Amino acid sequence: MSSTGLSQIKITLKCFVIERRETSAKNMIMNDITSHPCYTNLFLIIFILFPTIAISVDTLTATQNLTYGKTLVSSDDVFELGFFSPGSSGKWYIGIWYKNIAQRTYVWVANRDDPLANSSGVLRIINQRIGLFDGSQNLVWSSNQTKATNPVAQLQDSGNFVLKEAGSDEILWQSFDYPTDTLLPQMKIGWDLKTGFEWYLTSWKSTDDPSTGDNSFKLDFHGFPEGFLWNKQERKYRSGPWNGVRFSGVPEMKPIEGINFEFFIDQDHDVYYSFFIENKNLFSRLIVSPDGFLQRFTWIEANKIWNPFWYAPKDQCDNYGECGPFGICDTNASPVCQCMRGFEPKDPQAWSLRDGSGGCVRKTELQCSEDKFLQLKNMKLPDTTTSFVDYNMTLKECEAFCSRNCSCTAYANTNITGGTGCVTWTGELKDIRKYAEGGQDLYVRLAASDI
Repeated sequence: MSSTGLSQIKITLKCFVIERRETSAKNMIMNDITSHPCYTNLFLIIFILFPTIAISVDTLTATQNLTYGKTLVSSDDVFELGFFSPGSSGKWYIGIWYKNIAQRTYVWVANRDDPLANSSGVLRIINQRIGLFDGSQNLVWSSNQTKATNPVAQLQDSGNFVLKEAGSDEILWQSFDYPTDTLLPQMKIGWDLKTGFEWYLTSWKSTDDPSTGDNSFKLDFHGFPEGFLWNKQERKYRSGPWNGVRFSGVPEMKPIEGINFEFFIDQDHDVYYSFFIENKNLFSRLIVSPDGFLQRFTWIEANKIWNPFWYAPKDQCDNYGECGPFGICDTNASPVCQCMRGFEPKDPQAWSLRDGSGGCVRKTELQCSEDKFLQLKNMKLPDTTTSFVDYNMTLKECEAFCSRNCSCTAYANTNITGGTGCVTWTGELKDIRKYAEGGQDLYVRLAASDI
């Protein structure tokens, strides 16, 4: 710094001391103090020398560091971001949690598979990205690098941690694109079909270990898109496709006041599931738990608890493929596995021992043009991964289309609200169940004599 600059600082500080004495003597009011030119000079010099003194609570700039004991808090005090150490692990992470919910609930973890050994980490912006460094200044985790010239990181009231250009609303990177185990309002599960980018949930390893667990919930966009709960490489549960109101396999997923569910399909761009909350005092989240459950919770402020709204799998019939091909699972039946009309157990001995995984086979061969369709009500639609979909057909057109195709084994509406859209299956029908209430109509091809 030049001698002129140092002299200016000394003069200003001296002016500050003199003015303090004058203030004491004259009992000047605050307006007089702050309007004095000496104070103006002092504040300008402090701002130049120490630009990080004034830190916005929800924003991290390129000149600021976030360390243990400091946090970012979204503008309306909804979410908080900072360092945390779960349980007695001794490992440290950067995460996001609800600010004003007494029961500490983490919704995102940055370095879930690369924990810090202690709390001496630093989060800062470097090279147009957000970086987490350990006590030895080794890079532990970072966001994608962007082209920002003056990047800032901000924690939004949605729980989204974003990197953007200062003064702009354009998001260059966001935590919502990299979920951990939690789906918050406005987040997505699905695919960007143009880039091949996927949004999905993965459980914690355990309640005290946020590292990547064995359970995940992903959307399969092939055929008629639907969600699958996986344990490693094994399908454990299937949501069923979106029928215009809810997932076909989640009859409990009824509309809630203030919560809107959305399933978006644009076969050239995006396929995703999301939800939105209109009431800012209502908190709801969807998670994949370490023990392999897909769960929706809502916060009950009066009782200070996360109340389970629905979860899956909830019973034997939610297990993927419980009754095999052409078998129907019904928890109100005994045994729970039943063959639909026109079918019989493929393995009668196993079936009698309550093992229905082998499924059912036809009693009568199909004759194509002479075949008929059996209407089954309150059904979870079969696995739609290899199905064919036309969103513009009527149900009558769908029947005619399936009838003309001798390989078509079943059909149904894609949207139960307007009775529109057509989904058809060829080959085996897998993972079907019957509900006492809910589900939808499924039309299965049978030989005329079996009808």
